[in-house]
Amino acid sequence: MNKTDALRTIIATAPDQPIVFSTGYMCRIARMIADRATHFYMTGSMGLASSIGIGIAQQTNRPTVVVDGDGSALMNPVGLFTAGAQESLPLVHIVLDDGRYDSTGGQVVPNRPDFCALAWVCGYGRVYQVTDPECLAERLGTVLRSCTTTTFIRCVVSGPDSPVPARVDGDLGGHAQRFTAALAAQEGR
Repeated sequence: MNKTDALRTIIATAPDQPIVFSTGYMCRIARMIADRATHFYMTGSMGLASSIGIGIAQQTNRPTVVVDGDGSALMNPVGLFTAGAQESLPLVHIVLDDGRYDSTGGQVVPNRPDFCALAWVCGYGRVYQVTDPECLAERLGTVLRSCTTTTFIRCVVSGPDSPVPARVDGDLGGHAQRFTAALAAQEGR
């Protein structure tokens, strides 16, 4: 499974949940797959996807999905500790792990940690590892149906992706307003 396969599976499995996509290629690929008002594309804030997702889950008390890269997750390990310390937080933190900082030049992530062990130590209520789209869809679907605790999913990705689409740009303030309005509309249902 490559990043595109993983992102396509996540988007299909969580069609109505708020999803925070970390910086880099993930935002670009996710936007190409399905640009939804409930998708938040981070631009220029590598490492903060978990922090943003924690805030959204706290404010909405709805299952919130964070799709992070391994390099991005390592930029802010405090996010792992903060999420894990909140036992009843409805947060699903998915780390796509390919061992590279793809969007900054493909550098190897140094001293690759055992992300699942790290998530357990940080206090996540549930921790999984998946290696194929079917298992990812099954795990994520099950978790979202009963998301009452922080959940961590390490998604092992490899293999080439299609050419990466253009950068997410434009009116970033307008993008944030669209996302906020979508969450408010869902809350009013």
